[in-house]
Amino acid sequence: MAEDLNWAIGGEAGDGIDSTGKIFAQALSRAGRHVFTSKDFASRIRGGYTAYKIRTSTEQVQSVVDRLDILVALTQRTIDENLDELHDESAVIYDGERSWEAEYPDHITGVDVPLKSLAEEAGGAIMRNIVALGAACEITNFSIENLDEALEKRFGAKGEKIVENNKKAARLGQEYVAENYDLDVDYDIDETDNDYVLLNGDEAIGMGAIAAGCRFYAGYPITPATDVMEYLTGRIDEFGGHVVQAEDELSAINLALGAARAGARSMTATSGPGIDLMTETFGLVATSETPLVIVDVMRSGPSTGMPTKQEQGDLNMTLYGGHGEIPRFVVAPTSIDECFWKTVEAFNYAEKYQTPVYLVADLALAVTEQTFPPETFDMDEVEIDRGKVVDDDTVDEWLDEEGRFRAHANTEDGVSPRAFPGTADGAHMSTGLEHDELGRRTEDTNVRIEQVDKRNRKVDTAREQENWDYREFGNPDAENLVISWGSNEGAMVEAIDYLEERGVDVRFLSVPYIFPRPDLTADIEAAENVIVVECNATGQFADIIEHDVLQRVERINKYNGVRFKADELADDIEETLKTEAKAQ
Repeated sequence: MAEDLNWAIGGEAGDGIDSTGKIFAQALSRAGRHVFTSKDFASRIRGGYTAYKIRTSTEQVQSVVDRLDILVALTQRTIDENLDELHDESAVIYDGERSWEAEYPDHITGVDVPLKSLAEEAGGAIMRNIVALGAACEITNFSIENLDEALEKRFGAKGEKIVENNKKAARLGQEYVAENYDLDVDYDIDETDNDYVLLNGDEAIGMGAIAAGCRFYAGYPITPATDVMEYLTGRIDEFGGHVVQAEDELSAINLALGAARAGARSMTATSGPGIDLMTETFGLVATSETPLVIVDVMRSGPSTGMPTKQEQGDLNMTLYGGHGEIPRFVVAPTSIDECFWKTVEAFNYAEKYQTPVYLVADLALAVTEQTFPPETFDMDEVEIDRGKVVDDDTVDEWLDEEGRFRAHANTEDGVSPRAFPGTADGAHMSTGLEHDELGRRTEDTNVRIEQVDKRNRKVDTAREQENWDYREFGNPDAENLVISWGSNEGAMVEAIDYLEERGVDVRFLSVPYIFPRPDLTADIEAAENVIVVECNATGQFADIIEHDVLQRVERINKYNGVRFKADELADDIEETLKTEAKAQ
């Protein structure tokens, strides 16, 4: 009996791969099982290989692995793409009645199911993937009633007849396998009484934004950030908020800037190409000291690159992008649940320090669905800090001798007072030009130095007041130190278990704060070997660490468009340590 089961469906874009995978993931979640998904999809509407993979267990799973137990193959390419992950006990479900004849190794169990014919019997060929899900339920002894609930959620809005047809299609697939096969595979998907929430990183960011009090979102659709906007659409309205789909990314950030100036917690989200377009307004946001959260969901670049593939190549852009010297914060969630909590933090940082905040995620976080206990997102734990907001009673202390509000007052901590529109005596102006305390344009050299120092001082204040820490895993006394950032955390946490089985002790630091960031000097000096893991070609985070601590670190970089896998990462770390040992 396999507690840890890996299932996948693959075919061409437009074959309903994504919706089928989500239905099965929801069914597994409703059965009280942990779920971790992974997607491989082409950047086109029709054609091109696409797949949806699910790893499920009664224990928490945080990564994909190089093993497939059940594969639903709608094309021969699906089998070819996954040959290396199939093993002696794998089963491949395919439709032998179609124009292609499945070819697979002799040691793999083939399950030929007339998916299209059975779907037509149930009411329409479009349900062939649901027939395949029913077949998978039979092979894994998974109760089809769990699938029923997921089908009701997916098709309920389309009417009872559609729901019933899909339920029938699933049962026809289940019955066909039961009647025609005596399979020599031993997969039993156990159920539990646990209750889990299933969501992806983009949805967690959207949920975190609502919890943080975001009331305005402007964006332009772009892979893989679009799901943030889709999640907020309709939901944010219930809290008095609005979503605006702009004509482009430049318009989106300008709309968000306007809403923030009006006093609303405001956000925009895009990917690398959109950040390029937003950079000019990013400077205006910082100079005008307007609180704004900008989400960058990274993908493979540069230029259009590979829009549907994984990469962490935007780090330098978020740290240094923009002309002139721009104070900013850069926060990078390390897991899907952290996407929620770091979004809340981002809004607080933006308003406490009146500074733009980059919330940096990536495709692996954005599109991956994972299960969590509901208490993971405890709204009672959400704290909102709007910073130095003045009202009619407190505005007087920030007026000059002529009764004018000093919106850019040169304070000791660098943070000026903030007055929302309508505050008595709080009227003021801010511009992208250098300005004095009142917001009036100036070229006075002393005022210029004063205002630049003031804006930069906010970051120094934040360094002192906030907890810029890391998340730690593994053996705290290990001589081997691995450091990473962003979505690599889950794969690395599970890689630690693989390494322990091989007698390799590892301490792992997962860093969610890029700027400001924790001081890792003592941690690195205490280690014998230091490895930095990231999904880019040049080692952007490794460069930063070497600059900070003045010490060389080893690097494991992946930039083929595919996320790290736990077993693969364990192999890479072990090989790197062996190579380093030989060099010494």
